[in-house]
Formats: sequence, structure tokens, C-alpha cells
Amino acid sequence: MTRSIRPDAVLVQAVIAGALSFAHLHDLAAAAGQDGWKAWAYPISVDLLLVAAWRRLRILRAQGESARAAWTWFTVALAASLGANIATAGMLDLNDVPDWLRILVAGWPALAFLGGTLLVHTPTGPDTAAEAVESEPLPVVEQVTQPEPRPAEPAPTPERDVVETSEPVPALPASPPPADVPPALVDHARKLADSHRAATGTPIDAATLRDRLGLPGPMADQLAAHLT
Repeated sequence: MTRSIRPDAVLVQAVIAGALSFAHLHDLAAAAGQDGWKAWAYPISVDLLLVAAWRRLRILRAQGESARAAWTWFTVALAASLGANIATAGMLDLNDVPDWLRILVAGWPALAFLGGTLLVHTPTGPDTAAEAVESEPLPVVEQVTQPEPRPAEPAPTPERDVVETSEPVPALPASPPPADVPPALVDHARKLADSHRAATGTPIDAATLRDRLGLPGPMADQLAAHLT
């Protein structure tokens, strides 16, 4: 089964543009004193730096990192290629090349080598962050020794006087409950009293209400009077 070969217009255009740019760079290098194989090496060096910078630029943009260095070397290579195309279009006398252009052409190999080295050996991705973390010194943490807790001393229990009588002691009449306690607080205290009675089997006292509700002593006494 034979496959038909269709020429791609974009590929043909790229080949033509690359050949013309290659020829212009060769002619400019030869006019600047770079004869023989050296004149043919200049177009390859410029095009390779242009391709390497563009590839590095795409990688950095895909990783979300800064592509400033790649843009710089891409601009340098593009300026060298575009400048050669303009110079060989009649804007410059190739039979009498100025000295500054000879200096630029002679210094291009060192500049291209520096750009290619920086583009290839600049780390990207998670390795860069890992190296940055490893380079930072770890903070020195001083171990603080805490004193051992001392055992709590038992609280002294007050002595109670036991009075033995043959007659029962009459109970004191309960004081009438004051009316300045909010009803909502009384309801909440009654719920606490019920849960306390269910848990301990004894009615709740004013001290427990004071601790549970965070109330002052007089208000806790008034609230306890409401619950009796």
C-alpha cells in the first residue's frame, strides 16, 4: 500500500527561511574575516543557540518558573540572525566591514558557548527547591529541661465537732428565695442540680454551683436557695 506524500507549506517555508538565514550568516562571517570552515560554523552556532533558548523557554513556562534567562539568550540569538539578514541586504558594504562588526563576529563563539552552558546547566523543577532547602542551615534548638513535678500535698481537712445529743436538732427555716435571680439562670442551675443528683445521689450545694457556673459567692447562695 503506497502512501501519498503531501508537502507541508509550513515546513517548506521553514526550510527556505532557514537556508536564506544560514547563507546570510555565512556571508557576513566570511566578510568579517572568518574564512573556510569557520564561516560555515557561525550559522550553525547562531541557529543552535536560538533553538536551545526556545526549548528552554517552553520548559520553564510549562513548569511555572521564571524564563527571564531563556528570553535573554533567545533575544541575543535572534538579534544575531536578524542583524546578519539586514546587513547582507545592501545596508552594509561587505567588501569594507567596519572594525566593530569584526569584533562582534570574533567574539560570538565565546558568547554562544556561555549562553548554551547556562541554558543547559541551570537546574529546574523540584530539584532546585530541594537544593535550596538543603543549603539552608537548620536552626539549633536548645533542649529545655523541665523540673519534675512535686507530688501534691493533701489538703487539710477541717475537724468537725461531733455533738451527741439525745434530742434532735430542729431544722432552721429556709430563707425565702430572693427575686433578683434571672429565670433562665435558675432553669440552667436546676438542670445542673438534676444531673448532679443523678450522678452523686446528693443535692447540689452553693459551692458546686459557684464552681460550675463561675458565679460570685452571694449569687451562688441565692441560686441555691431557689433550688431548695
